Amino acid sequence: MNDPVVALADIAKSYRRGGQAVPVLTCLSFTIAAGEFLALMGPSGSGKSTLLNLIAGIDRPDSGRLVVAGQDIGRLAEAELADWRARHVGFIFQFYNLMPVLSARENVELPLLLKNLPVAERRRRAGDALAMVGLADRLEHRPAELSGGQQQRVAIARALIADPTLIVADEPTGDLDRESADDILKLLQRLNAELGKTVIMVTHDPHAAGHAHAIMHLEKGELSGREAVGSGAGGG
Repeated sequence: MNDPVVALADIAKSYRRGGQAVPVLTCLSFTIAAGEFLALMGPSGSGKSTLLNLIAGIDRPDSGRLVVAGQDIGRLAEAELADWRARHVGFIFQFYNLMPVLSARENVELPLLLKNLPVAERRRRAGDALAMVGLADRLEHRPAELSGGQQQRVAIARALIADPTLIVADEPTGDLDRESADDILKLLQRLNAELGKTVIMVTHDPHAAGHAHAIMHLEKGELSGREAVGSGAGGG
């Protein structure tokens, strides 16, 4: 593996509930190597999604040092952080977060609207990304005309379109049947293996986690264990 793409040192995070601070993450320290496929597991409320949001620059830690893609993102101003996210992070969500009035191609193009690219170039890149996820024949279909698995493939193409350093996936198979879920997990494995993308995936499903290189377990905001799975041994 290469140098770490993510390095956390003594990260803590809490939220306010009424007038009280509720700790979510406590003094977390670990690294994620470039090119790794890591699954985050733990019971509800263990801090998995909070940790993913910190790594993705959606939220900020209360204390500690968080370096992602060579940048101490806790020190960035909001505008700088937004620009950093656009360049380095591709997001995949459980419920796809697609715009229902847009076609698959238009949904994939959305992240490129922030860039000074000609329309023809945006369309070409979106078409290439959709072809990569097996949807070259669905460019003009709207989300309602696609299956759940196909919609998630559109979301993955959108996550890839800006060539991010890492892909963060929050329960990406949680709303899919097992066959569709396996297709998505194998696609993530392929993007990791063939494109070298670092993938960090939150999941509650041991079968899904088995597709990763390693599984990290969180318990009450603390790291309770990390185990190697092999080279995506669950891919079958």
